[in-house]
Amino acid sequence: MRVIIIEDEKPAAEKLLKSLLACDPEIQVEAILGNIKETISWFHQNPVPELIFMDIELSDGLSFKIFEKITINCPIIFVTAYDEYWQEAFEHNSIEYLLKPVKQEKLEAALRKYDKLKQHFATSYQNLSNWQSQHAQSGGFKKRFLVKRGTDYVSIKTADIAYFYAAHKLVCMVDNKAQKFILDQSLSDIEAQLDPASFYRVSRKYLINMSAIKRIKAYPKSKLLLELDPPLHEEVIISQENVTAFKQWMGQ
Repeated sequence: MRVIIIEDEKPAAEKLLKSLLACDPEIQVEAILGNIKETISWFHQNPVPELIFMDIELSDGLSFKIFEKITINCPIIFVTAYDEYWQEAFEHNSIEYLLKPVKQEKLEAALRKYDKLKQHFATSYQNLSNWQSQHAQSGGFKKRFLVKRGTDYVSIKTADIAYFYAAHKLVCMVDNKAQKFILDQSLSDIEAQLDPASFYRVSRKYLINMSAIKRIKAYPKSKLLLELDPPLHEEVIISQENVTAFKQWMGQ
């Protein structure tokens, strides 16, 4: 398990490290970070760990300020000498709130809790993956859209659709020939009908076919900029908190 420790007191950090390894020698502590600035810098340069142990009162302020600058999606175990922050802690991915000095049995119980949660969500994810696989094998994903063009109706293959987007309370579909059609379904309803291996909801506004992505460029503040074919009249940006999931989808 990949772990980081955010703690500004060196003796406390060393004690926590020793206690963690006593619980499980396989734990990999990838970094011990001493303040808010150092933590933000580390997250901009490294992948998100599996679990974080975080003190609250750091040398340059409350650790909650970290969440104002970066998005952290992994579970957090807060370790602090103060009990007045517990409510705010549980607003930030907290799965446990340990008071210093941390007893070994409390630490072990927190790690068991993490393992149970991890197992639960892994099972849920596997069930979802199995459902998607079965759904695809049974031909359950939508293969065509019947759309209106003038007074006629035409059938467009799903594989020939570049993207969908929402604008002015309408949902538009654009095929790979840049033809645009208006649909009478919401973007969420359309997303539920499509194979998630091919289509990705990059934002509230855009649902994109992987085949329409021409280029992926780095963008300020750890975001990504997509160039599509056919091109759009505005930038399509992957938010910082969505970058990891998007990269996993592109590499599946």
